[in-house]
Amino acid sequence: MTNIKIKAVDIYHAEKSISNEFYINHFKDQGKDISHFLEIMGRKDRFVIDNERENSLTMGIEASNRVLKKAGLTGKDLDMLVFTSQVPEYIIPTNALLVHHAIKGKENMVVYDMNANCAGMTIAVEQVSRYMMSNPHMKRALVVGSDNLSLLSSPEDTMTYSNFGDSSSAIILEKTEEDTGFIDSIVDVHSDTDNRTCVVYPEKGLSQTIKANGQGKSMLWIPFDGRFVLPQVYKMFEKVLERNNLKIEDIDHFCLSQFALTLLQEIQDHYHIPEEKIIFSGDRYGYTGTSSPFMAFHEGIDSGKIKRGDKVLFWTIGGGYQLATMLFKY
Repeated sequence: MTNIKIKAVDIYHAEKSISNEFYINHFKDQGKDISHFLEIMGRKDRFVIDNERENSLTMGIEASNRVLKKAGLTGKDLDMLVFTSQVPEYIIPTNALLVHHAIKGKENMVVYDMNANCAGMTIAVEQVSRYMMSNPHMKRALVVGSDNLSLLSSPEDTMTYSNFGDSSSAIILEKTEEDTGFIDSIVDVHSDTDNRTCVVYPEKGLSQTIKANGQGKSMLWIPFDGRFVLPQVYKMFEKVLERNNLKIEDIDHFCLSQFALTLLQEIQDHYHIPEEKIIFSGDRYGYTGTSSPFMAFHEGIDSGKIKRGDKVLFWTIGGGYQLATMLFKY
C-alpha cells in the first residue's frame, strides 16, 4: 500500500526576539494593561523581523534549505513544491517559483502558491498528500508555510502587535510502502457567520487599497472569543477518529493552532488529555499563522517528545472561518 510520510520538518524564524516586557510597556503608554491578555494567549517571547532583508519569502527559502539539508536531499529530488502564506512577498511571480529557483529545483515539477490564511499549511499538506497518493509520478514534495505577520500589525492593536511572530516551517513529504504517514483529514468551512468580517486584509480590498495609494496597511482585527469554534472542533476530532477506528487515547501528540493557550487548555480539559501530549510552542515563537501547528510539530520532535510511529493529530483555524484537522502516523 502506498503511503505518504513526513520525511523531515524544519523551521526558520526572524533574528530578533522580543519579550513581553516591551509590549507591556508599549501599551501601558497607551493606557492599556495587556498582562492578563498575554497570559491567556501563552506569550513570553516572539521573533519579529526588524530589518529590510527578511520577509515571508526569504524565511521560506531558509526553512526550505534547512529541511533539504536535514533530509539529505537537493531541490532536484523534489517533484512538487507548494508555498503557503497570507503575507506573500509577491503576487507575480509566485513565491513558490522563487523558492524553486533558490533551491535549484528541476524543470518537471508542480510549483504553486496557496493561501488558506492560518489554515494554509495544514490544508496544503493534506492536499499534497492526497495528490501524491493518486499520482504515480510524484515521489517527494516540499510544503512551505511562511508568514511575516508583524508586517500587517498595528502598534495600536493589542492582538496583532503583541501576539504575532515571524516564522516559517518547511516539510518534506515522501511516498513510501511503510505502514506510516498520512491517515485522514477533515476541513469544515463556516462562511455564513459574521466572523468572516472580523479579520480582514486589506480592509477595503486590494483594488481600493491600491487606488488609495497604499492607505490601510494594517490588518483589521475585530476582537472575538475563539472558544466559539470548540463545538465544531470536537465534532471534527470525533468524526476523523471514528472513521479510522481510533479513540482520543490512541493519539500520542496534538499539534494544534498556537493562536491561544487557553484554546488548547479547553481542548485538553474536554478530553482529559495528559499535558505532555499537548505541544505548545507559542510561548517561544508567538503566533506564526500558517506555520503554527508545524512549529509545534518541530518543537515536539526536537524535544524528543514526538517519535517515529507516534500518531499525531493536527488542527488549526483559518480566517473567515474554516477549520482543518489532519491525522498522521509519524
